[in-house]
Amino acid sequence: MTTYGSFPGTRPRRLRTSPVMRRMVAETRLHPADFILPAFVREGATEPVPVSAMPGVVQHTRDSLKKAAAEAAAAGVSGIMLFGVPEEAKKDGAGTAGTDPDGILQVALRDVRAEVGDDLLVMSDLCLDEFTDHGHCGVLDAQGRVDNDATLERYAEMAQVQADAGAHVVGPSGMMDGQIGVIRDALDQIGRDDVAVLAYTAKYASAFYGPFREAVGSSLQGDRRTYQQDPANLRESMRELALDLEEGADMVMVKPAGPYLDVLAKVADAVDVPVVAYQISGEYSMIEAAAEKGWIDRDRAILESLTGIRRAGARTVLTYWATEVAQKLNAAR
Repeated sequence: MTTYGSFPGTRPRRLRTSPVMRRMVAETRLHPADFILPAFVREGATEPVPVSAMPGVVQHTRDSLKKAAAEAAAAGVSGIMLFGVPEEAKKDGAGTAGTDPDGILQVALRDVRAEVGDDLLVMSDLCLDEFTDHGHCGVLDAQGRVDNDATLERYAEMAQVQADAGAHVVGPSGMMDGQIGVIRDALDQIGRDDVAVLAYTAKYASAFYGPFREAVGSSLQGDRRTYQQDPANLRESMRELALDLEEGADMVMVKPAGPYLDVLAKVADAVDVPVVAYQISGEYSMIEAAAEKGWIDRDRAILESLTGIRRAGARTVLTYWATEVAQKLNAAR
């Protein structure tokens, strides 16, 4: 074949010629410490309960949760984010099980801290939705609307109870105005300035949360669009970011991850605090379902999705594959 002129004079393909070449020039690498494992613990469960919409994910018993935490720590995962699933009869309008020192989430926090100590960051979802009989992230007013300021009082109490139970990090996910400042003050008032606050800064009202609602036994009727963000908006996220940082957030999060990589990249460019992204239940379930059908290569799709999230700017990723991927990365070294 005749080559005309000096073209191609530049050959980027030379840097793609072999696995070792591609590995050497890779701009983004995955490491076990990049991951946080979300985990569900179900009150009264005597054996793990599979989540049908999330193949491979379970509602843990207290014992199986401790085992999962130990496995995550052994694999080098950075943290475990706990979500409590109370007995249905214990749900009420104020989500009181969420602030009961003997509620399932607080019990699980103590269990996991006793199991892993400081070898794994024990993180706690700070929200009322799992514990309310209406399924919303806060308390309701007389018109059935989520009452922002009344909810902040509940969050302050929740933060203190979770800190007392052993949480290294609390993750307020309710998207109430002023929640970071109130929680920071509440923690400082009890001398827990060592507990970090991971702000769910840009949490969108997403259709991809569906499987998660099965996982936490959600009682939600309706939707959360009056407090979670509109998927159409990006500048709104930057406003939320500025407020969260001003109020004392130690880390900030974008949720979901995959459909909002543009938001993630903009947030990461704007801050000097760690940026976290949550690869949520719907993202997980779509890959698992397509792989089960044989339509995609499961392992490659998982790694590609996580690499994309990291490449967009996330320092750390919450993913249900955290331990599995960490173990495979360790084995590949």
